[in-house]
Amino acid sequence: MPNPPALTSSPVQLRRAVASSFLGSVIEYYDFLLYATASAVVFSKVFFSNLSPLTATLASFGTFATGYLARPLGGVVFGHFGDRLGRRQMLVLTMILMGAASFLIGLLPTYAQIGALAPVALVVLRILQGIAVGGEWGGAVLMSAEHATRRRGLWASFTNAGAPFGMVLSTAALGGTAALVGDEAFLAWGWRVPFLISVVLLAVGLFVRLRVEETPVFEAARDQAVRTPLGDVLRNHPRTLLLAVGVGLSAFVAQGTLTTFLIAYGVQAGYARQDILNGLTLSSALAVLGIVGWSALSDRVGRRPVVLTGAVIMAAFAFALFPLTNTGSVGLLVLALVLGQSVIHPMMYGPLAALYAELFSTRSRYTGASLGYQVAGLGAGLAPLLFAQIQAATGGGGTVVISSVIAGFCLLTVLCTLALKETSREDLASGPAPSS
Repeated sequence: MPNPPALTSSPVQLRRAVASSFLGSVIEYYDFLLYATASAVVFSKVFFSNLSPLTATLASFGTFATGYLARPLGGVVFGHFGDRLGRRQMLVLTMILMGAASFLIGLLPTYAQIGALAPVALVVLRILQGIAVGGEWGGAVLMSAEHATRRRGLWASFTNAGAPFGMVLSTAALGGTAALVGDEAFLAWGWRVPFLISVVLLAVGLFVRLRVEETPVFEAARDQAVRTPLGDVLRNHPRTLLLAVGVGLSAFVAQGTLTTFLIAYGVQAGYARQDILNGLTLSSALAVLGIVGWSALSDRVGRRPVVLTGAVIMAAFAFALFPLTNTGSVGLLVLALVLGQSVIHPMMYGPLAALYAELFSTRSRYTGASLGYQVAGLGAGLAPLLFAQIQAATGGGGTVVISSVIAGFCLLTVLCTLALKETSREDLASGPAPSS
C-alpha cells in the first residue's frame, strides 16, 4: 500500500538525508575509530609509558572500551529527545560533541608531562566520544530510513557504510602522518594532527546536516510522542530489544577483532605497523561497497537470509584468521582483512541499519534502535580487551580460544535472527506490533 501524502518525502530531501547520514557517520566514526587505531599503535606509549608493554596495551584497550560502554547511554539520552523533539536537532548536537571531544584529545598533555591526569582526561574525553556516537547512529539511520519510500535497506545502509569510510580516513590520516614525519616525531607530536583536523570535518558536516528537513514519518507522529520512550521500549518491545542485541553482537565482536585487536596482534607477530594500516585502509574502503551491496540485496531477499549467511561464514572464517596472520606474509594478512572486513562482515553488519529501524514504532524508534545497536556495539569495544587478556593468560597464544569465542557469538546471532520475523516489508508509519 502506498504511503499517504503526509508521509512522502521529496527526492531532494531523500538525497540530502542520505548524504547527511553518510557524511555524519564518516565524521563521527573517523573520530571514534581514530581513537581505536591510536589505542593500538600510539596510546600505550604516550599515555601509559610507566607500564610494561603488554600491560600498557591492556590499559590502552581499556580506555578504548570505555567509549563503547558510554554508547548505550548516548543512545538513551539522545534517543529520548530524538523521539520527543525530532531526529534533526539531536544529530546536530551529537556532531558538535564528537568534534569537540576529538579536538581536545589532540591537545592532551602526555603521561610524561602531567602524570596520571593524562590517562584520566583521556578516559573522560573517550566517554564523551562514546555518548556522541551512541546518539548519532540511531538518528542518522532514521533520517534516511524515514525519508525513504522504497529500497530502505539500501538508503539506510549508507549510515553503516560511513563507519568503514571513517576508518579509511582515520587510518590514512595516522599512517600518512607517520610516514611524513617519521616514527620519533609521530610519537612525540605527529599523532595529534589527525585529531586536530577533525574540526575541519565538523564544519563541513554541520553545513550539510543543517540543510536536511525533519523526517515526514516523525512529523506525522509528532502528536503521538510518549513521555518516556525508553519505558515504551522496555514495556512493549522487551523481547525485540533482546533479540536485536543478539543479532548484532557478533558483527561488532568481528569488527573489534578485525579493526583493533588484529592491529596489535600483527605488530606483536612482527609485521610493520604501516603494512597493517595499509591493509586496514584497503579493507575498510572495500567494506563500503560490501555494506551497500549486501544491504541492497536484503531489500530483495530479506534481512534475515543475508545476516544468517554472514554469521555462519564468519564463524568458520574465525578459525582461518589467525593462521593466515601467523604466516608472516603481508599478502595473506591483507587477504584476511579484505575477506573478513570487506566481504563477510558487511553481510552481518550492513542490513542492521534498516533492520533495527524496522523493529520499533515511530514513537520510540530512535531510542529502541539506538539502544539495541549500541548495547550490541559493546562487543566491538570489549572484544579487543577480552582477547588481549586471553593472550596474556596463555603467554601470547590462545588464538584457538579467541576464534571459538567469535564463533560462539556468531551462533548467538543465528539463533536470535531465526527468532525474529522478517522486517523488510514493514511500514515504518504504522510500526510493528508490541512484543512480550
